[in-house]
Amino acid sequence: MDGSSETAEDHDKDRYLITYADLITLLLGLFIILYAISNIDLNKYKKMMNVMGSIFGNEKVASASAGVLPTTGKSAVISALQKLKVKVSRVIKDNNLGDKFQVLENKRGVTLRIQDRLMFPSGKAKLNNNFKKILLQVAKILQTVKNDIRVEGHTDNVPIKSKLYPSNWHLSVARALNTAYFLIHEGGLNPDKISIVGYAAYRPIADNSTPEGRAKNRRVDIVIIKK
Repeated sequence: MDGSSETAEDHDKDRYLITYADLITLLLGLFIILYAISNIDLNKYKKMMNVMGSIFGNEKVASASAGVLPTTGKSAVISALQKLKVKVSRVIKDNNLGDKFQVLENKRGVTLRIQDRLMFPSGKAKLNNNFKKILLQVAKILQTVKNDIRVEGHTDNVPIKSKLYPSNWHLSVARALNTAYFLIHEGGLNPDKISIVGYAAYRPIADNSTPEGRAKNRRVDIVIIKK
């Protein structure tokens, strides 16, 4: 009777070892993951995730070893922007727009740079009817991204003074506004995602001392902002 009681008590005392062993196993797994992350090696990562998935019975973890690393929100956005660049470039090529319409990428995101002679009559802000068809194609592509879009108007440094546009500020804002308005009301873009700004002659990309440089500076930039 007494011997049986002592055996039960010893067994109860040793039960903590099971919990302790589980804890050590989890800690070991954590350190393996941390080590693998600190040494970014795709093959090692896949092998490690396969082993960890088998140990802990997690099929989602183990599946990473059989394919590509899980896609994060940021990389998904980047992928969408890359697709946008390809589609817009195809529109440019199909319409033989040459360097009058460019697709650029920088830290801000993707910029659709359009020369003013393609979009507007000289010194005006009313969109050319011929370009509206192209802008509708662009709007359809822009609908595929969830990023914010900023429409930026630019001019050269030659002063303008008319009843409608007393300065280059007025002209650059009017061109950006009319472009954005068309994208929203004719192109079906969400107005919550679009903003406009006019820079006049104060964001040049070329030398204003030459006709060629001034032509490059007169433009509208549609910037798809990287999140």
